[in-house]
Amino acid sequence: MVELALPKNSTLTKGKVWDRPQGATNVREFKIYRWSPDDDANPRTDTFYVDVDDCGPMVLDALLWIKNKVDSTLALRRSCREGICGSCAMNIDGANTLACTKGMDEVSGAIAVYPLPHMPVIKDLVPDLTVPYAQLRSIEPWLKTETPEPEREWRQSHGDREKLDGLYECILCFCCQTACPSYWWNGERYLGPAVLLQAYRWLIDSRDEATGERLDDLEDPFKLYRCHTIMNCTQTCPKGLNPAKAIAEIRTMMVERRV
Repeated sequence: MVELALPKNSTLTKGKVWDRPQGATNVREFKIYRWSPDDDANPRTDTFYVDVDDCGPMVLDALLWIKNKVDSTLALRRSCREGICGSCAMNIDGANTLACTKGMDEVSGAIAVYPLPHMPVIKDLVPDLTVPYAQLRSIEPWLKTETPEPEREWRQSHGDREKLDGLYECILCFCCQTACPSYWWNGERYLGPAVLLQAYRWLIDSRDEATGERLDDLEDPFKLYRCHTIMNCTQTCPKGLNPAKAIAEIRTMMVERRV
């Protein structure tokens, strides 16, 4: 009989329950994932109570309220607070999204906040995105040309420019990447929906002159073909993009160049 055991410190435990804010009448309960590499302890979920009348309406507002007024050791990523930078991507109420655009009123009951799933955790809500960023670099996400550079700018028709809609808006939050079961299973070799959407953005750009080279690089059993159209990526994208469609378009390009 095969005996399976979880690695040490992998079991999630119940953490500290912090005091309710005194005098607050409008309070929301938060259950937040906590783990620090400095502690030889299991990850835990701490319970916090937020005075909603004393902070903004978004989940990120509540997290910053907790950090500033309750527990300054809480670690999280954030920057723009406008859904543009992608820094505050995390798992809220069971779905990957941006904390700065997720309203507390969109969640009923206690609000559960975890780091992006299936990524190594640096601390608390901060995931280690070293692998996804390395995969992004591998597709060379920049304009590649051999034609001499024009005096002013590379011209593009309105029609060709419109082909980039739904692609260039990606903010690299990696919500889709970490919601993809295929990426969970093959994260070291499958490029994942976020990176493949970026790859298609350059493949479809009329100004780029390295289409064949880019397709050659993606012609690999794992880099491209691990997508099983589960569609988690499209469902979870906070910008409303469709990485699954981009992946399908790349596959179509692969077929068409052989015909």
